[in-house]
Amino acid sequence: MSNLTILRTYALTNPSKLPPSVLFSHSPTSLTVYDAFPKSIFHFLILPRVQPPLVASDLSDLRKLLNGDKERAKEVIAALSEDAKTLRKEIEEEMLSRYGFKWGIWTGFHGAPSMDHLHLHVLSDDLCSDRMKNKKHYNSFHPKLGFFLDVDEVLSWFDAEPSYYSAMAKLDTKHYEAMLKTDLVCYRCNANMKNIPSLKAHLQEEWDVETRREKAKMERRREMEEKDSTKVTE
Repeated sequence: MSNLTILRTYALTNPSKLPPSVLFSHSPTSLTVYDAFPKSIFHFLILPRVQPPLVASDLSDLRKLLNGDKERAKEVIAALSEDAKTLRKEIEEEMLSRYGFKWGIWTGFHGAPSMDHLHLHVLSDDLCSDRMKNKKHYNSFHPKLGFFLDVDEVLSWFDAEPSYYSAMAKLDTKHYEAMLKTDLVCYRCNANMKNIPSLKAHLQEEWDVETRREKAKMERRREMEEKDSTKVTE
């Protein structure tokens, strides 16, 4: 089974047949799977299930969907967006459980995806992962570069002028792939990085700083609550 078509295979499979190591959850319209090569602490993919009147080829990627039936495309993306909202809440609950605080979550598509079958990325914004191995990996998720298309932005295209929608729906592969070759720049502080190892070390440092800051906030909050509790019992 090709890694490039594995998502389509999942989308065509009864969710009950997928192993728990793959499937996180499912709804009547989608499957949520763990990204096999997560680029952040939390990283999931939401796939539309193949259901009539759509066939697998209609859902091969975002460009194919947008250039088909426009209303149907809007329904598919809106449904993915709603399922992503539910997933975000679950991720935030897990963040609180494991780390004691919440941080940012991104939800979007790749302008030129590398795998067959439409999939919506939902990932935490730390970008700390040993699976982040090259420039393409990082730039494909940089929130300001343009390759990563926020789902709300894509949904806004449907309400724009038809000419604008048509222009955006082209999703020219060469245009988006060129973005992956741009310089490495930290999305948080805009610092230029020489290579992936230095970028990963920098991102880890940024994440560690955020973690310490949030834990300090938690400790101050705990101390304040203890003081308030003491005042009440006096």
